[in-house]
Amino acid sequence: MALVRWITEMGMGADVHGGDYTKAAKRAVSDALRHSSLSFWGPTGKKPADMHVEVVLGAARPEMIDVVAVAAEVPYGTVTVRTQPGGLDIPAPAGDDPLVLVNAAVLVSFDDGV
Repeated sequence: MALVRWITEMGMGADVHGGDYTKAAKRAVSDALRHSSLSFWGPTGKKPADMHVEVVLGAARPEMIDVVAVAAEVPYGTVTVRTQPGGLDIPAPAGDDPLVLVNAAVLVSFDDGV
């Protein structure tokens, strides 16, 4: 069966001190999830476990993100996480403590036959 996207939600997360890309990515996913309140479960017969959730993260150093830790931020469905270049690093004045910004897109799809 083909997947049909139902929801696209965006978020942004930052680690202001420490340059922790995973922390910023988890905050970006949390930000996106807080923007959603799904109320179609009853009328459609779908369940949270039926969701296919793809998380796309943009970071200046995407290889620094622990995708397993980020996937654990999503409470329902089958979750995949992928990273790509994006986001923003802002150097500290002394150069030793960058501010790290990560963007997240959380894409929720269902099988078309569900």
